This record gives sequence, structure tokens and C-alpha cells, in this order.
Amino acid sequence: MEHDRPLPARRRLLTGAAALAVAAALTPLTATAAHATPLPDDPSGDTPGRDCPPDGTPSDSTTPDGTAPDEATPDGVLEGGAGGYPPCHWVPADPANYTAADRPTQYPVDLVVVHVTQETYDDTIRLFQDPNHKAAAHYLVRSEDGYIAQCVRERDVGWHAGNWDFNTRSIGIEHEGWIDKPEYFTDALYEQSALLTAAVCDRYGIPKDREHIIGHVEVPGTDHKDPGDYWDWARYIDLVNAATSSWHSVT
Repeated sequence: MEHDRPLPARRRLLTGAAALAVAAALTPLTATAAHATPLPDDPSGDTPGRDCPPDGTPSDSTTPDGTAPDEATPDGVLEGGAGGYPPCHWVPADPANYTAADRPTQYPVDLVVVHVTQETYDDTIRLFQDPNHKAAAHYLVRSEDGYIAQCVRERDVGWHAGNWDFNTRSIGIEHEGWIDKPEYFTDALYEQSALLTAAVCDRYGIPKDREHIIGHVEVPGTDHKDPGDYWDWARYIDLVNAATSSWHSVT
């Protein structure tokens, strides 16, 4: 059921002992996610899912842009992803945590918002799949290996920025870690996230600069501090601009 008015997009993720207590009580992973066979390019084998087209229904025979691959690996994921998107897998958020939409027709997309979870990867997935959480970003990047989960389709409005206008016009990317623990910002996390952001920017014609790739802390009205002082913005923007993409703009 749609809400009568937009809800705040992202509540502060819980930390410490409180987070552990809440996570244990949250709704478990959906049946599809809980029982799917982990794909070969998920080295840990602990995050199930399928290859994720940004706007379509995931399947074993589609690439990340939702089209049939010309030369796919056995699990249907092209090397390097389709249209410049890095490989990622569909781990859907509960529909109560985002607004179904038809972007960019309904709302133009001109921003990427960078987040840090203040949670582990697994606990963030559980929160996104809890219908009472009322928040979810489009993507989540794991620290240890740069593994990417897509939780909300790009055409839909993720509740991640704490500002409805910024939600409607942005793609939200969460990164596993804590703002005061720079060890979570690994090379793999930076590199895979930068490939993802570059592909998003190419798809929507978003300039690859700090005016259009922003931190959650820069969203008006938010009290969040992420990605924090340890996030290396200069390195990240350089990586985004160094990435290449064959995506054709949808704008």
C-alpha cells in the first residue's frame, strides 16, 4: 500500500549492542534470497541472489541492464557487467521501504548519493528487508571484496537520503562500514563502487564531479555524517572518471 505522503527516506542505522538486538528480531531474508544458490562470483558463498538488471526482473539469462547477453558466463553475468555496470546481484528490499516509480520519465535522475552503513553488510540487508525499517538504498557494496547487491531498481525511488526531493532525483549507494573505521574502505570497495557510480552517471548523463556525486552529509535537512572524514573523495572521483562505460544515456 502506498503511503499518503512520502515518508522520511532513511532512518539512522542502529549501532552497537542495540543493533545486534534489533537485527536478531528483524524479519528474516525473503524466501527467494534465503534459498537461492549463491552465484560463482560471490566468493564467500553467503549472499544469495541473481544477476541484477537495474530496471528489470532478474533472471539467469539477463545481464545487469536487463538484456540477453551475447557471451555470458554460466550464471548469466557478463565479464565487467553490461553497459559498463560491474557484476551485481539482486537482493530485493521490502517494497515498504521504497516508492515504486517510473524514473527518469517521472523524475529526472541527476545525483548519486554516497552512504556508509554504520552496520555490517548482512545486518544492512536484514534492515532493508524489514518492512518496518522504512528505508533502503538502491545498491550496497561489501567491504572485503567489493561485492555489490542491488536492493531497489533504479526506476524506483529509494528512501535513503532523508529528503524527498533528493530521493526522487538520486541513486543511493551504501557502503559497508563505519565512518570512524577507515579500514572498511578497502581498495575493492572503492574500485567496484566507482565502476558502479561511473555506469550510473553515464546512463543518466550525470557529470562525474563533486556537485553531482555527493555524500549523505551534504543532503539538506539530514543529520547524518556519512561517508565521513576518512572517505577519500579525491581518490573516488578519480576512479569514477577513469572508469569506462558503453552505456547509452536514457535521458
